[in-house]
Amino acid sequence: MSALRRGGFWRRVGAMILKEFVQLRRDRITFATIVTIPLMQLVLFGYAINTQPRGLPTAVLLQESSDVGRSILKALENTKYFKVTHQVRDEAEFDRLLASGEVLFAVEIPRGFERALRRGDRPSLLIAADATDPVATSGAIGALSNLVQTALRNDRAIPVSGPAPFEIRQHSRYNPAGSSQLNIVPGLMGTILTLTMLIFTALSVTREVERGTMESLLSMPITPFEIMLGKIAPYVLIGFLQAALIVGAGVVLFDVPIRGDLMLLALLSTLFIATNLAIGYTFSTLAQNQLQAIQMAMMFFLPNMLLSGFVFPFLGMPVWAQWFSETLPLTHFIRIVRAIMLKGSTLADLHYDALWLIGLMAVAMVIAVTRFRRTLD
Repeated sequence: MSALRRGGFWRRVGAMILKEFVQLRRDRITFATIVTIPLMQLVLFGYAINTQPRGLPTAVLLQESSDVGRSILKALENTKYFKVTHQVRDEAEFDRLLASGEVLFAVEIPRGFERALRRGDRPSLLIAADATDPVATSGAIGALSNLVQTALRNDRAIPVSGPAPFEIRQHSRYNPAGSSQLNIVPGLMGTILTLTMLIFTALSVTREVERGTMESLLSMPITPFEIMLGKIAPYVLIGFLQAALIVGAGVVLFDVPIRGDLMLLALLSTLFIATNLAIGYTFSTLAQNQLQAIQMAMMFFLPNMLLSGFVFPFLGMPVWAQWFSETLPLTHFIRIVRAIMLKGSTLADLHYDALWLIGLMAVAMVIAVTRFRRTLD
């Protein structure tokens, strides 16, 4: 009798195991999450993420045309750390490229550098770095002195041995002390808003379905677009309050400056919040239940956190990863927040990222409304 009971126990357990596997096979979102998340992390950490970035965009200002200047320029172009993307003519363009974020480094070879070098006057070589992301620039700055010295020795412009007959004047702009808080707090603001806004609206439609209130909602004289706006609008205010709380805490607790226009920061933060809410609402129209909606939100949040430049340097990633990252809202918002708070950038400097956010929001809204109309049919 006990043997029969034990046999019945294992049959019942086996039946439950089989049932779970069948249910898992039918739940495609959960199955996709199980497969996608480890593969995504493997690919991102193995191929896309690099803690020692190379090929950082650099501008060079040659105040004189000389053999030494050309040797330094050639050395910069041949190194793995720097990628000379601009040769500027004056200091105004030099400053503009740094402020706009088009380059991370700007190297100036002053007038009379070669003559002073050969006379032993120990001239200065100026390097200005965008230090809003200290991790991305610290390694390259450390390598610059040896790089220039080796190039000049190879061209026999300086003695083979002995100390360097020049000095490098380093100017870390926008974050002279290299404070990690100035880098982390703006990025943390975007990360928190992404996670909370996605989850808030990812559950909106599926919650209505599971509670049985969707039928009443569909019977009302209201369009899918009006439903979407009505569900998103309250969370815009909540997201704005969250953003204000994070900025206020950053200023009070960590001395994070706000060098730009506070109203511009508020406006673009609201745009970013609305973009994430629209994406979360899209997930809610695609999911069949709240669990699936949360799974979709987390699958979208993971690449946002890893590829946006918050955790790892954006420019240290390969080109294909940077192209993919441009489709993520957090990538553009981190640029916006750091630029406004640390650089004092204006809308003219940030129009590219603002247009990307508008475009992503529009695409998400179109998909959401289209998908919602299908559910009405």
